[in-house]
Amino acid sequence: MSRGFSSVSITFILLLTFLLLVLPLVLPPLPPPPLIVLSLPVLIMFFLIVLAFSPNQTPNFAFFAVDNSI
Repeated sequence: MSRGFSSVSITFILLLTFLLLVLPLVLPPLPPPPLIVLSLPVLIMFFLIVLAFSPNQTPNFAFFAVDNSI
């Protein structure tokens, strides 16, 4: 067992993995979501790309420590 994970967290991860593997086989298929829901991740990615390449709006100030012990 890893040092970073307790036995409870390992059990939770294994249970979640089992449910993710079994539930799609048991549950009936769902209808497709509306188009606006499908385009939401694309819009979020577009916003993040625009935000990443936009220039920084904060002024570039350089601060220097003044030594008054002389």
